Amino acid sequence: MEKRMLSPQEVADATIKAAEGKTKLNFIQTFLLGIFAGVFIGFGTHGYLTVTQTLGNIDVGLSKLIGASVFPVGLMLVLMAGAELFTGNNLMTIALVDKRITFKSLSKNWIIVYVGNFIGSILLAYAIYKSGLYSGDNIKNLAISVGEAKLSLSFHDALIRGILCNMIVTLSVWFATAAKDITGKILAIWFPIMLFVLSGFEHSIANMFFLPIAKFVGLESTWLNIWLNNLIPVTIGNVIGGGIIVSGVYYLTYILPNKRTKKS
Repeated sequence: MEKRMLSPQEVADATIKAAEGKTKLNFIQTFLLGIFAGVFIGFGTHGYLTVTQTLGNIDVGLSKLIGASVFPVGLMLVLMAGAELFTGNNLMTIALVDKRITFKSLSKNWIIVYVGNFIGSILLAYAIYKSGLYSGDNIKNLAISVGEAKLSLSFHDALIRGILCNMIVTLSVWFATAAKDITGKILAIWFPIMLFVLSGFEHSIANMFFLPIAKFVGLESTWLNIWLNNLIPVTIGNVIGGGIIVSGVYYLTYILPNKRTKKS
């Protein structure tokens, strides 16, 4: 009988192989797929804001729950339609520690993808702003309120929320890698990502939509303040959570023991 999912050991091996493939993409491929990922996550973020403001007058808790259930479509599009997302690519450090890719190739991927994610996010935010979809007071006020809340976080708070967020995001990617059919992948993405949204954690790429759309509709903040007060600490936290904690634990438990066994 065919296995319905990969074991954690097989997922670790598949993650390393995927990281090797990512470093072989040329600049144009990486950049365009990075832009697409920013757009995809932005779609999910816009969906969250739209649902939340629509149902907010009925029940705040229910609106947040349904909004969080819409948000995961962004990562579904990234993993199944194909795109390069910075936070998911933090898992590439497993391949780096395993000496299957170089620090130079990892850094190149992360930088190109991060810039692409930002461009995609801000292009979508501007397009939606110009479309008039945020002309209503309810959604405009919600976007500004969310932006203000994110910029009010201390560096410490934003950092820790970023760590916790990308632990869940990379675990969701790991979970989806284990699934062998599209239904399994959807479920593997849906529940963990919904959890991080409900928990109030901070995702750097989602914030690349949240904060620009808020600024476009009236948030009083400079771009420098957006980067210093949120995007930079959250990005650092995301790297720690996904690129060091999750990647490090799974390298030590699934990859390193096999290397030692082979040597002996």
